[in-house]
Amino acid sequence: MSTLDNIEVDITVELGATTMPIHHLLRMGRGAVIELDALEDDPLNIYANNTLIAHGEVTVEDGHLRVVISHKAMRRG
Repeated sequence: MSTLDNIEVDITVELGATTMPIHHLLRMGRGAVIELDALEDDPLNIYANNTLIAHGEVTVEDGHLRVVISHKAMRRG
């Protein structure tokens, strides 16, 4: 099992997405709000090395944000 200790996996959690011109992004300051295409109850997408592997939700416990996996993503192919 020690061989697995050296494998790196990039985990990404996507809350939502949006598209905007770069000049809008460059004008944003601290506290700016970016509207996403997801609602607060929509599931999060969880990616491992840019591959969708699961869906989840955000919870708060003892002041810490946590991502709880609700179900695995369906595999194609």
